[in-house]
Amino acid sequence: MSDHHIKLPEGSIEKLTTTLNLGPTHPATHGVFQNILELDGERIISAEQTIGYIHRAFEKIAERRPLYQITPLTDRLNYCSAPINNMGWHITCEKLLGVKIPKRVDYLRVIIMELARIADHLICNSIVGVDTGAFTGFLYVMQYRELIYEIYEEVCGSRLTTNIGRIGGFERNFTPTAFEKLEKFLREYPKVLREFENLFTRNRIFMERTIGCGPITGERALNYGFTGPNLRAAGVDYDVRVHTPYSSYEEFEFDIPVGSTGDCYDRFLVRNQEMWQSLRIIEQAFRKVKEFKGKDAEIFHAEVPEYYLPEKKDVYTKMEALIWHFKIIMGEIDMPAGEVYQSVEGANGELGFYLITDGGRTPYRLHFRRPCFVYYQAYEEISKGAMLSDAIITLSSLNLIAGEMDA
Repeated sequence: MSDHHIKLPEGSIEKLTTTLNLGPTHPATHGVFQNILELDGERIISAEQTIGYIHRAFEKIAERRPLYQITPLTDRLNYCSAPINNMGWHITCEKLLGVKIPKRVDYLRVIIMELARIADHLICNSIVGVDTGAFTGFLYVMQYRELIYEIYEEVCGSRLTTNIGRIGGFERNFTPTAFEKLEKFLREYPKVLREFENLFTRNRIFMERTIGCGPITGERALNYGFTGPNLRAAGVDYDVRVHTPYSSYEEFEFDIPVGSTGDCYDRFLVRNQEMWQSLRIIEQAFRKVKEFKGKDAEIFHAEVPEYYLPEKKDVYTKMEALIWHFKIIMGEIDMPAGEVYQSVEGANGELGFYLITDGGRTPYRLHFRRPCFVYYQAYEEISKGAMLSDAIITLSSLNLIAGEMDA
């Protein structure tokens, strides 16, 4: 922190301002990034953002990796909802390869993606509560993020960075335990979410801290390239699941919650409502999954032998399966030449994958369209003139994930 004397025109009173280095390791920044704030007392005059502290060169690494080995990179974008990143990448690969996905796989993917959206939103909104001085809500809902992670474990064995699914579907069928845990979540979480809303939505202290804090208009949000809850909170009802459906989302009934002022309070409300809509979608998808009987209930991947690993028991006993296993793992299969863009509705907005191949074994170019990277540009504008404590809540309500900014 340092003080500056600013030269003003003759006759004017000299004013003292303070430069505050907020980050990159400040506990209030919600990630490894830096904001250099110029303060007049506690009011922000200007802000300068710096990112790149955990840049890992994913796009460059991907140029030396076969499709199969890129999935773990996507985990480390928005690690609060990693399965959506995984599914988005797999759908991009399937678009390039022209793979037709069975309906049951679509429905299972929808269940996992919407669980991931809930996990992401409950973290964001409960931490907004923490930043306004309320810790109880965070502790209360976190046990249900744990339950979601238990469902992940049943499906793929992982929790945070899941590497869930494969090109063509899932690596195994869902276990009965996975469905039992899902039923428990659908049964218990609505009551918890309702209590969480009761703690905050009409809480006078919370409303005073968030209403009018960090607002942005729909027009300005669109100019910056906002998507996801932060755009919808500003009144624009853009949702990739509706406008360019994937994974059979067109078969599901759900609403797109929108706000009007684009402030922290609206962002909070939109994410809460999106959790309710995700519950609706999961219930519909679960009903559709239960309609599959007999052999149809055993379908969990498409027939993509060039990119889908054979079963382990076959690898141990059959030469052909062992050869395919080796070829897929080591990336010894040429992909078709082509150029595709595929986006999914990530927890923070439109998560896109722009893939160019020249017919080799690795991508010629791969670009991740990360929603956090796009809307962090607006931070100076929406925090200027606010108090320092408001800047922290604004950061929190935008749900900035450093891993997603610094791919």
